Amino acid sequence: MKLKPLEDRVVVKPQEAQAVTTGGIVLPESAKEKPLMGKVVAVGNGKLLDSGARGEMSVKKGDVVLYGKYGGSEVEVDDVEYKILRESELLGIVEK
Repeated sequence: MKLKPLEDRVVVKPQEAQAVTTGGIVLPESAKEKPLMGKVVAVGNGKLLDSGARGEMSVKKGDVVLYGKYGGSEVEVDDVEYKILRESELLGIVEK
């Protein structure tokens, strides 16, 4: 199944939560924080502007992005969890 976002929405696959801290401490499942970073897997066409044109999206498929803790909607497709966020809910792009 393909997931195609509408308008200015972005589908992000969250990164896995860390199981071990940098100091080597193994975290139980209940102590892991939800990831706030993920990879963009699909991008909408852009927001429809008052002029009738489509706004250009600032992210593209494959970008690694940061997003807020409570932003977006969580969905599950084919047993894989995704987050659907508006472009304005993204905090930034992680550059390598």
